[in-house]
Amino acid sequence: MVHEEKKIAKIVEELTMFFFTVGADKMTSGIERREGEVKITFCANYLPEYQHSVDKLEEYLGEPKNAGMEDIYWSLAGSGDPGESSQLLLVGMMIHRYEIKKEDGQIILTLYRKQ
Repeated sequence: MVHEEKKIAKIVEELTMFFFTVGADKMTSGIERREGEVKITFCANYLPEYQHSVDKLEEYLGEPKNAGMEDIYWSLAGSGDPGESSQLLLVGMMIHRYEIKKEDGQIILTLYRKQ
């Protein structure tokens, strides 16, 4: 089970680094274990000039789940340059579904990972 906790921590770490690169100065995250899944919530602000990068986030998170790739590369999450698209694509491969709400320079992400 230790690998599962590390994967969750890597997801939160990668989101934190991404939002630092888009100018966030307020971030909160939460992890909730439920039966059969983990729910990760992440709220952050961002600077308007990075709207394009934030819009691309949805594309990255929508990457199809790929258990084989995840098993090989999950430990690399957080190891590249902050906000690097390949790192965000990896996060997309590690989650099963997501919800995004954006308004007035803030974003609320809810990510779900089956256990």
